[in-house]
Amino acid sequence: MTRRTARGRAGRDIVVVGASAGGFQGVMEIARSLPQNLPAAVFVVIHTSPNSAGVVPKLVGRNGYLHADYARDDQKIEHGNIYFAPPDRHVLVKRGYMRVVRGPQENGFRPAVDPLFRTAARAYGRRVIGVILSGALDDGTHGLSIVKRHAGIAVVQHPDEAVIPSMPLSAVQNVEVDHIVGIAEMGRLIERLVRETVEEVEVMPEKPDIAEMATEEPVADSLSGAPSPFTCPSCGGSLWELTDDAPMRFRCHVGHVFTADSLSHAQSNGLEGALWSALRALEEKAALRRKMALRALGRKTAAIASDYEAQARDAEQRAALIREALVSDRPTDAGELKRRQRRAAAKPTPPEVAKPRSKKRKTTTNELE
Repeated sequence: MTRRTARGRAGRDIVVVGASAGGFQGVMEIARSLPQNLPAAVFVVIHTSPNSAGVVPKLVGRNGYLHADYARDDQKIEHGNIYFAPPDRHVLVKRGYMRVVRGPQENGFRPAVDPLFRTAARAYGRRVIGVILSGALDDGTHGLSIVKRHAGIAVVQHPDEAVIPSMPLSAVQNVEVDHIVGIAEMGRLIERLVRETVEEVEVMPEKPDIAEMATEEPVADSLSGAPSPFTCPSCGGSLWELTDDAPMRFRCHVGHVFTADSLSHAQSNGLEGALWSALRALEEKAALRRKMALRALGRKTAAIASDYEAQARDAEQRAALIREALVSDRPTDAGELKRRQRRAAAKPTPPEVAKPRSKKRKTTTNELE
């Protein structure tokens, strides 16, 4: 692909696809329906584990006509290929080539959909077709809005059909989507769109994307908006509220990016982890205090043993409240936790301190017989 610096005609030959939970089957169906001579390159991000086995491109390639493989850093973009983001790497589209980088996570993911979409939009403008498939939360919504801002086409899987409708729903609610279709129609629609020609505008010099910058390099100077009262769940740094467009987004100085939904999700996960840690600490405290109580009894210091037992019971009551909050199907507010704690404290607890054992009676020879 040659770099155009002046106006000209070109096809919509850059297709970017984002999917998460429930989206793999959709990617398979789309790949199966695209022809071998497709005059476009297709880029796909599916949220995967960093330790993924790496078989997705092979499975897709066997079931379709296009060559499918993981993208490679600085690889030339060629039509008729499907390029997948490798596990634990972002894929960024440049003019004529691609970057594969291990930049900061975005929305809690690497690879993430937003970096792919926004870099494709900035490099190819109206030649880009952005596609959002099934998935949780809202990764891809901001990227799709950048595609639309640069006059590209926005396509979304019908939320009613998606296994997990959150990503498609977020895109529909926040972006002026051009097409909302089922997977069965998606391949034919993409084939029709890529054969359309559009007039290109002058390409401005590209700046490095935030995902390309080293994670230890501060990027606060590139942030728009004011610091927020929130902290980054990934690194603990301050978050700035970005003011570019919907949906609401936050970024820390090293480059971690969160939408409001993904930030809330990360906070919930962090809170749950903290609660499990607190539960473990309280249960360990109770076990240690009981051990100390037994030791105190052995030294005939019943008052100290009783105090240790009281501390153990208090720790167990607090641990029980936290465990109930963690395993309950419904959220428990702070007021309810306090009420349960008072009820638990009011319940009579039988004393658990053992009485000092009496001296052993000597056993006679007759008793042994």
